[in-house]
Order: sequence, then structure tokens, then C-alpha cells
Amino acid sequence: MTIQMPPAARSRKQVVTIGECLIDLIASPGTDLSNAGTLAIREGGAPMNVAVGLARLGLPSAVASVVGRDPFGDRLIALMRAEGIDTAGVRQTTDAETTIAYAWKDGRGDGQFRLVRMADRLLSPADVDALDLAPDRTEALVVGSVSLSASPSREAVEHAAAVATEAGISLVFDVNVRPTLWPGDDALREACQPLLARATVIKLSLDDANALWGTATMATATPALDPFPAPVVVITDGGREVQARRMLDGRAHWTAHPVFAVDAVEPTGAGDAFTAALLSRLIAKGWE
Repeated sequence: MTIQMPPAARSRKQVVTIGECLIDLIASPGTDLSNAGTLAIREGGAPMNVAVGLARLGLPSAVASVVGRDPFGDRLIALMRAEGIDTAGVRQTTDAETTIAYAWKDGRGDGQFRLVRMADRLLSPADVDALDLAPDRTEALVVGSVSLSASPSREAVEHAAAVATEAGISLVFDVNVRPTLWPGDDALREACQPLLARATVIKLSLDDANALWGTATMATATPALDPFPAPVVVITDGGREVQARRMLDGRAHWTAHPVFAVDAVEPTGAGDAFTAALLSRLIAKGWE
């Protein structure tokens, strides 16, 4: 089957993703961290995964992150460069090792994660200023919640979001909650609230919505997003339906969309691939 993709390459401006670049250590199929005998090493982190997806769909992409000056950091940079991603905003440091994430599948086949944040936490507002975000060369800025869980990366993301919105650059908030990084739900909500309020596009999973507002179903999750004026909101639920919201004449219109049936070999990074495809289509259509 041939799949016709939209003309995403119409945009020559970069999509910049900012946040964690890390190494995923993935438990072998049918196991979790309590009984796994082997862990597969994979390059990952939502910002890098989204950038790879965009590059493969023909969109210029760039990553801003901090990795260790170590073999894993070298490995991540080498992969990004091989994918054609601009790595000028990726800084290597000797002050911390490259961040690690442990991953496994739960009983529903959805990915589960525990992060050990190290070098990625050191992303700073100065790193953001070095990007020189400008509307004539930046199509969109993609951020997530992982970087909000510690300083100075939290301040870096908040600064980047402010610069982007003031410059008229589309802000994409790929919420991507990792609950073990937060001392409680209140701290998570407090950190996410300003980005939810600023975003042009909000992409989250039903699990993200449950972590933020205790909404375990689509019927309860969709109203929780009413206070946020983003023109596009999308809620995913693994291999189940997607809910999408468009604001028309000041009113929210939610539509359920069935998902494509796929043989899900590995869920790690699946949501990031979805985000890249969603952005590719939005950009190809001039954000309509």
C-alpha cells in the first residue's frame, strides 16, 4: 500500500524541539523492570523522537538539549546528525551523565517509563537565547512537561515558550507526563498551566489528562481542556480512538477519530511519532 503524505516540505523554516535527549533501556517483551533479564539500548526522548519524525517527513528540524560528554551523548548526537537534524543547540557537558529512561509495556501494551534525569536537567535560558528563535526561520517550538520537573531546565522551557509566543511562533505543548518525576499532582498542574494557556497546539494522552486532572475517560477529559484556548487540541489513547478539538466561532468542537490498525511492535516513542505526523499535516495546511 502506498501512503500519500502531505507536502510538508513546503515549509523551509525549522521546527525546534526542546528538552530531554536520552537513552531508553527497554525491557525485553513480556517482562518489566521486576523480572527483565535484558534491556535493549535505544536512542530516545520525546523532543529527539519528534525531530526525527519531522525530518523523515521532509521538514527541517532542530533540537535543543544537554547530553553528557560520554558515549551515550556521542551516540545521540551521531543519530540526530545522521537523520539530518540540526544539532547546533545540543550541548555536551562534563557536569552530568546522559539521561536514562527505563521502559516496559504494561498489561494493555502501552509504554511505561521511569526516568533518571541527569544532563538534560542542565538546559538553561542561556541555551535558549543561543537558539535565536525568530519567526522568519522558526516554524514552531515543541516543548513537553519532562523538562518542567527540575531547574534550570524548567526556566529554560518557560523562557523559550515566552520568546516563541511573543515572536508569533506556534507553540506546541506535547504534555507527555512522567508521574515519577513529580512530588504530586498539584506541582504538575502548576508547572503545566502556563504552557497549556499559551499553546497553539496541545497534544496529550488520556493518561496525561488523568495525571493532570484525574480524568480517566475521554468524556471527562475533554471538558477539562475547556479553559485553554489552543486552536488545536488532540487527546490520544494508545491504540484506541483519538479525540480532536477545533475552536470554531469561539466554541469547542470535539470529534472522535478511529486510529489506523497497526502491528505495534514497540510502544516506546509511538506518541512522538504521532506528534510529528500531526505537525507535518498542520504545517502543510498552513496551520488550518
